[in-house]
Parts: sequence; structure tokens; C-alpha cells
Amino acid sequence: MKIAVIGAGSWGTALAWLLCCPREEERACDVSLWAYEKEVVTSINTHHENKSYLPGTSLPKNLVASSDIQAVLSDADWVLFVVPSHVSRNVLSLMRPWLSHKTPVISATKGIERKSLMLMSDVICEELGRKTTDQIAALSGPSFAKELVCSHPTAVSLACENHRLALRIQKAFATSFFKIFLCPDLIGVQLGGALKNVIAIAAGGSDGLGFGSNTKAILITRGLREMARLGIAMGADINTFYGQSGMGDLFLTCSGGLSRNRKVGEEIGAGKTLEEIQKSMKTVAEGVYTTESAFALSKKYKVKMPITQEIYHVLFEGKPARQAVMDLMSMARGEEIPLEVKKTKKSSRGK
Repeated sequence: MKIAVIGAGSWGTALAWLLCCPREEERACDVSLWAYEKEVVTSINTHHENKSYLPGTSLPKNLVASSDIQAVLSDADWVLFVVPSHVSRNVLSLMRPWLSHKTPVISATKGIERKSLMLMSDVICEELGRKTTDQIAALSGPSFAKELVCSHPTAVSLACENHRLALRIQKAFATSFFKIFLCPDLIGVQLGGALKNVIAIAAGGSDGLGFGSNTKAILITRGLREMARLGIAMGADINTFYGQSGMGDLFLTCSGGLSRNRKVGEEIGAGKTLEEIQKSMKTVAEGVYTTESAFALSKKYKVKMPITQEIYHVLFEGKPARQAVMDLMSMARGEEIPLEVKKTKKSSRGK
């Protein structure tokens, strides 16, 4: 099994490391890693370390990086796609001449395309000229790269409509410390992985303003509701949002100290501007881009997403973070369970 990993950021490098790990039942996969930056290629091939994005992690000597995308894709059985969402289409256009239509593509990109509002599975299909998502999968869930390469127990979701392919991917990735739960819901898994970054910015903003756990609990619970509400409108299964790629990833990203998106929110809450924060960051915080997309999707599908709306106003319209929190509290009213749901339950009991 040869797997081409496209994208050598922290998560792409960590997944490449994972695939090179020895297995009990079978040998590790042959992995080739594509990196845009030549200094990253040199660092991995010469020092066996990605000093730019995953410093301090010793990479296996048989993990070879290259900036030649044709060479990386040559004879690949599968492709693991791990690039930031805002450059995905450009990278896919580079891949297209060297990739068979039959080659499965596993997306580990957590984002929504800004202009088209398309999920990554749809962008992949469109850019690679594929008519169905039968050979497309999406990997998402609570997983910090630095913890994975320390072999900390980790579990994520894999969405794939092709069950046989899903089982093969599950087996290829499995180690004693990394497990995959299967799910057929491509829409829900991808939305969960993208939207939780918006809520994480809000949670970080709460931290930056000096609020405590009470406030963060509001944001996490109501944020999950927003994610599920939009997901249902777009055709996702609500149960997906209670799994690894929904609640699991939301909790991790809102509370974990390694979360880039939570860090952006924290610095916004402390008074920094988005421009100042982005200039100081080496890696991409997907939640900033996703906020624009999620705000647009809420309008398109006519779904109420007050947290997303306030984060949009803070990031792109200069609204003070503290005022956004106060406005969210003023909007917090109504019933925990919608009236129509309660009526349905009562009527079903009567029958």
C-alpha cells in the first residue's frame, strides 16, 4: 500500500508519521509526503524533522518528502489530502493530471470553501472531474498533531459512502493508540470539523475577556446546537454531531491549549486585531475563513446561528468582543426543546 500525503503542515506530517508506524498484523504503509515549501522538504529529508510545523518530532527515515507533486502521486493507491481549505482548489488542479479517477482521496482538511460555500468533498469532486463521491472519504475528529505523535490515545470519525473502502481505510490507519469510527454522513462529518473552529474562536474570546467555565459551557452547548441546526438544513444526520467529529472535536478545540482557533479568539478578547494576530501566526487558523463561510451559509439556508453571527461581526466588522458577549446573552431566551418537538412526543405517547 502506497499512500501519498498532500500537505506537510502539522496535521499532514503527523498523519504521515502515523501511517509509517509499524503494525502488529502487517507492515507499515509506504508514504510519500508533498510539501509546498522547499525548506520543509529539506528539513524532513535531511534532519528527519519538520522544523517549521512539527518541531521536536523525530520522523522515520523512510518518510520521504518532495515538492514534485507528480513524483509523490506516482503509483499511489490512496491520496490523503491535508492542505488549508483556502488553497485546496489550487493544489487539486496541480494533482489532476497525475491522478487516476479511480484513486480514493481521503480529505483531512477542516474547512468550507469561501466563495462557493462548498464542502471539501464537493471541491475535490469538481476539481478532479469526478461525478460521484464514491471514492471520497473525510477524516475528522478531536486530534492535536503534537499529541498524536506522542502516541496519546486518539479516536476520529471517517465519513465514506463506500463501506468497503471505509473498512480498508479504517484498517490501514489503525494502531494501538489511533482508532477510527465509521460514519456514512459526509456532510455532517465535514461540517462538524469546520464549524467547531468558529465556536472555538468564541470560546477563546471568552478566555481572553477573563470569563470562566460558566461562559464557556454556554458557548459549547449552544454552539453544538448551531452546528447541528445548519447540518440538518444541509442534509446531515443530527446524530453525527454527537460523535467524534461533532461534540468530540468541539470540546477539544474549545478547551485545549494547543488549539490555534481558540488562541485567535483569546487574543481578540485581549484586545488584539485580527490583522495583528494573523501576521504573528506561522500556521493557518481555519476558523477565521470558516466564519465567513458559515455566516453566508446561515443566510443561504435561513438558519439562526447567533454565535457565528457575533464572531463574524467581531472579526470582520470590528465589533468589541465584550459587546458581542453581552448581545449574545440578551438573545438567550426561549425553550431548551422546541415546542413542536414536545408536542410530537406527547402525541406519540397518546397513540
